[in-house]
Amino acid sequence: MSELANTGCARTAAPALRLRRLVDILCAGTAMVVFLPIFLLTALAIWTEGGRPIFYSQLRLGLNGLPFRMYKFRKFRADCDDRGSPLTAMNDDRMTTIGRVLAAFKLDEFPQLWNILRGDMSFVGPRPETLAFADCFRNGFEKILEHKPGLVGPCQILFRHENTLFPQDGDVADFYRKVLFPAKAKIDLAYYPNRTIMSDLWWVVQTAWIIVGEPLLSCIRKDRPDGRGRKPTGYIGGTLVSKADGCSNDE
Repeated sequence: MSELANTGCARTAAPALRLRRLVDILCAGTAMVVFLPIFLLTALAIWTEGGRPIFYSQLRLGLNGLPFRMYKFRKFRADCDDRGSPLTAMNDDRMTTIGRVLAAFKLDEFPQLWNILRGDMSFVGPRPETLAFADCFRNGFEKILEHKPGLVGPCQILFRHENTLFPQDGDVADFYRKVLFPAKAKIDLAYYPNRTIMSDLWWVVQTAWIIVGEPLLSCIRKDRPDGRGRKPTGYIGGTLVSKADGCSNDE
């Protein structure tokens, strides 16, 4: 009986998976064409400041825990490698001048459109972790790996200023494992088993607003004579983190 139920669920899920894959291909392909001038200017800026390589690649945990190579625009110095911290701290001295601009506007993430076209990632999904934090996927958190990792999603938005939450003193990686990873994992486990195409599109729209709308709004507010501002939206992550349990887990 259970086998029949599982077969029925698989048949129901298959059309949604095919539709989501079609949306991924269309959106990623369109975005690569639309943003091609920005890609070329970014590549030129990186090359002018520090030469090659233009891109940075790193193994990340993908669907069912299988590693894949994820691509980004290089934001660290060319002599940096994976032997450093897997997390990017505020005022990280490994970051170049261009890299700080890329990180501020999340432009370093754009090459992952290629990962989406390849099928390694989806447009919306859990953020793929580095292999350094593979040990965190246990005690129920391994269910996150049943979903294809994504470029955008709830945690990518809520924790977009994640490095502001890192402790000034102490082991940042340990803090990530015990506080930030569990907080993000619980959000992912609450969202992805019940997601819909429309809810995914809503997170894409929110991401577009954050990348384009928020910086413009921030510039307008800075130009106001009274100088009023708003508390950085990344502090929402602090509220979520404060409620998280300890557990055994980015950028």
